[in-house]
Amino acid sequence: MASEPIVYVIDDDDGARHSLEFLLDCAGIRVRSFASADAFLAASPPLAGGCVVTDVRMPGRSGIELVEEMNRRGTDVPVIVITGHADVPLAIQAMHAGVADFIEKPFDEQIMLAAIQRALARRAGSEAAQAERQTIVDRIAGLSGREREVMEGLAKGEANKAIAYDLGISARTVEVYRANVMMKMQAKTLSDLVRMVTLARIN
Repeated sequence: MASEPIVYVIDDDDGARHSLEFLLDCAGIRVRSFASADAFLAASPPLAGGCVVTDVRMPGRSGIELVEEMNRRGTDVPVIVITGHADVPLAIQAMHAGVADFIEKPFDEQIMLAAIQRALARRAGSEAAQAERQTIVDRIAGLSGREREVMEGLAKGEANKAIAYDLGISARTVEVYRANVMMKMQAKTLSDLVRMVTLARIN
């Protein structure tokens, strides 16, 4: 069917690209891949109802530069960014650029499929995105005031010592609060926490 959603995979790593193609094919999701962001933009494929999964670091345009270019072109399509070089500032940059999700390599296949299905559901106008956001908001509501302050510092990419200095507490105490925040928010990584905080702020 022409209206069936399609996922565009953009990665210069042939092995990673083919692996993701195989995963999506086995899941019954249409997929088309490109070895670079420039090749994808040059092809100008139809994006209605689909989503983009792109690596961050590639020759030519990076994944985030691709997202920024798509924004300039007014392209309304969810983008999932994957990277083997994940760090919090990069996660923040990706989320601010408007990506739907941020996943670190090596990724769990089920986590990747769930992210793609969320993105496709969001694109289709499903209530799934709002439900996910509400779940995150509810988790934040379960944090103490201090835990929330520590979470805000982490979401900004601040180190434990910087958060401790700002809040007038010890770095060791920040570590305790940080562990509590990660557990209560059910965040597996700092990048995951940044994504949650950013989603919670979306109106």
